[in-house]
Amino acid sequence: MIRLSLRESPVTLWWRTRTQRFASSNHSTRFPPSIDTLGTPEENAQAREWIASFRTSAVIKGDVELTYSRSSGPGGQNVNKVNTKATLRCHLKSPWMPLWAKDTLKKSPAYVSSSESILITSSVHRSQPENVQECLSKLHALILSAAESCLVNEPSKEQRQRVERLQRAEKARRRQDKDRRSAVKKGRKGGGD
Repeated sequence: MIRLSLRESPVTLWWRTRTQRFASSNHSTRFPPSIDTLGTPEENAQAREWIASFRTSAVIKGDVELTYSRSSGPGGQNVNKVNTKATLRCHLKSPWMPLWAKDTLKKSPAYVSSSESILITSSVHRSQPENVQECLSKLHALILSAAESCLVNEPSKEQRQRVERLQRAEKARRRQDKDRRSAVKKGRKGGGD
């Protein structure tokens, strides 16, 4: 049961009821693990597992706000009389949004700071359902890329050995350069005999 308070603003009230309804429903998209930053291998493994499950699922229309309007530009009378343009808004506080990807999503061109949400529009297709589907697929791809970009990849044993070899070679080259420079400077000292 959702309890409403008279002191809450309409936006806060709407968001709280929406979140509670979302949490209580049986939803096909799994919630991401509550990880703020990916620092340990265990957190990376949990994030990879969620990304794999999210990759095969889709964003559902009930998870986002959709509005429709008339498309602009040329296109005949269909543009002038039918609301085919789809505008999708998804709040970053959504429970299905990965916490570790929020900073990356905030750097996205689709981010709107005044409402702390992602705003995506589509007016490419002539039909409203196709534009809605394109908005949902754009959001899915944006969240997936933001979540994957935060993953920390552990180097393999061969990569670590190669880096160590390169570091040793660089140290030896640097030592040779210093010795050569030192010999040049020693040669400049006038041995007045």
